[in-house]
Amino acid sequence: MQDTLSQTFAALADPTRRAMLAQLSKGEANVSALAKPFLKDMSLPAVTKHLKVLERAGLITKTREAQWRPCKLNASAFRDVADWMEHYRMFWEESFDRLDDYLKTVTSKKNTKGEANGRTK
Repeated sequence: MQDTLSQTFAALADPTRRAMLAQLSKGEANVSALAKPFLKDMSLPAVTKHLKVLERAGLITKTREAQWRPCKLNASAFRDVADWMEHYRMFWEESFDRLDDYLKTVTSKKNTKGEANGRTK
């Protein structure tokens, strides 16, 4: 059994599923509407399998209204991913800050050497 975060990242790894999520970010859509852009390249059953992966990962919810199957994004699943990634965002920001500090010292030393040799910008 996979943990929830692993299922989420596995679902997000596929570009077709990410495109479906992008469609759903604009609002609720039924399966037919979600499938339409992909039917040139894949069958309806293949589209349905992609939707099932997204649903199992908790990224979307699918309901039933008569013959319609409306789908919508599940915000809490995205919050879990954002929370997990926050730690790494802070790491990269700190790394970029250190790099920025280093580059400032290197360029200031270079400018100082250039002025000492009688050169100016």
